[in-house]
Amino acid sequence: MEQWEKDAKEHQKAYKYMLERGDKNKMLKALPDLHEEAFSKIDCLQCANCCKNYSPRFKNPDIKRIAKVLRMKEGELVDKYLRLDNEGDYVTKQSPCPFLAEDNTCNIYEDRPSDCRRYPYTDEDVLLKRVALTLKNATVCPATHAVLERLLEMEGK
Repeated sequence: MEQWEKDAKEHQKAYKYMLERGDKNKMLKALPDLHEEAFSKIDCLQCANCCKNYSPRFKNPDIKRIAKVLRMKEGELVDKYLRLDNEGDYVTKQSPCPFLAEDNTCNIYEDRPSDCRRYPYTDEDVLLKRVALTLKNATVCPATHAVLERLLEMEGK
């Protein structure tokens, strides 16, 4: 695991150059297959770096849904688990995520925030449009790293 983290840090400039200057249509077309390939080899339950180190945004529909499932009022959920960040989004008060279980499963998996459902965005255009986020995710998520490495290989051909 340490090797991918080291590689992800060392390859940041190459990733950035590729994401900003590469053939976006070609990359976008390749993402679904590269996403499937990465997740066929990587087990999120062995890692959970995203849940251990970062918080998703909790949008109002997420808060409503999760509060209902936990049988609490929305205000209680916010008071107990969330805070407003400097961008005005609700995020968890603490890391790791309070909904992360010891076995790296999610206690609210079926009702998790949309950011969690979509993370790490390796099968959608967010990977190309939000370069700073993608570069950060490459150092957190081995699947993001794997997809970016494969895109680099494709760009080299």
